[in-house]
Amino acid sequence: MAEQIMLGPVHHVALRVTDLGRSITFYTDLFGFQPIAELPDVTILSNGAVLLGLRDQGHAERADRFDEFRVGLDHLSFAVGGREDLDRALQMLDQRDVPHGEIEDLGKDFGMYVLAFRDPDNIQLELTATYR
Repeated sequence: MAEQIMLGPVHHVALRVTDLGRSITFYTDLFGFQPIAELPDVTILSNGAVLLGLRDQGHAERADRFDEFRVGLDHLSFAVGGREDLDRALQMLDQRDVPHGEIEDLGKDFGMYVLAFRDPDNIQLELTATYR
């Protein structure tokens, strides 16, 4: 077998958004991300484990909405501590009027529960809790 590159956890994610202020508010209020740097073309947020770069699309002719059925990103999933965290997340999403699905049990083969919802640009996000 050829030598392989060993990967660690995801270091950062960068998203293009249609309204930078709205997206910063969404990710800071819902997930506790905090702004750590503002560069000319990107605002960097951190939750202590993941860096999240938000870039304002800036080109009206290219500011279409996210579609996971096109080639590229399908969804982004964040780990949470357990099933009870997903139950709390449902309440928080409801309080903030964030549309969401139900908590899905993916069964013993996957060993996890997922909760899907969308950010302000329609990017599909998930919260994932593994069985304990």
